[in-house]
Amino acid sequence: MNTDSMARSLNENGYALLTNVVTDEICNELAQNYDDSTLYRSVINMKRYQFGSGEYKYFKYPLPQIIEQLRQQFYEVLAPIANEWMIKLGIDKHFPPTLGELLNECHQNDQNRPTPLILKYEKGDWNALHQDLYGEVYFPFQVVFFLSQANVDYTGGEFLMLENRPRMQSKGIVLQGNKGDAVIFTTNFRPTLGTRGYYRTSMRHGVSEIRSGKRINLGIIFHDAK
Repeated sequence: MNTDSMARSLNENGYALLTNVVTDEICNELAQNYDDSTLYRSVINMKRYQFGSGEYKYFKYPLPQIIEQLRQQFYEVLAPIANEWMIKLGIDKHFPPTLGELLNECHQNDQNRPTPLILKYEKGDWNALHQDLYGEVYFPFQVVFFLSQANVDYTGGEFLMLENRPRMQSKGIVLQGNKGDAVIFTTNFRPTLGTRGYYRTSMRHGVSEIRSGKRINLGIIFHDAK
């Protein structure tokens, strides 16, 4: 990945779209493993909890090797950017250089449950705008990987973000990645430069309604959950 352009997009927009991050073979393998119940710790029916409509499953430890590798590799690239954000916003928080150290901090705060997940949407399904915090310790970035191809495997199902700008109207953002692409985006807020320095701009994310077909995504969240 081009870390310079990725960091620039994260700083300017609060997200970065990366192309061809994982191969078709890996996408297909992850999608085909959706029905392997031995891989997951829990299954969430989104309609039941009024999160939208659709289903997602949290992986259990140990994570599949490819997910563990992606989680570690992305964290090590993103941690320095996260620390720059904390400095800009005057937040007394420093993220360690390795994922293992972050997870140790999570576990010390009773956040022991793994958070990587796989999501399945079919016709009529959607995901409400939300944030994935899960506890007091949270990392300011997360990643979604597109495991199916828009306008081939499904239509609709755009990735949505809403930027809540203080004292201004909110800004909507719509992305549609290709199979194998990934979106890095802020978990909670991003620094925005104003006339008096940096301030927090809150962001939420979701998925628009699926018009046809089936959309499958992998989500990697770096902090563990309570």
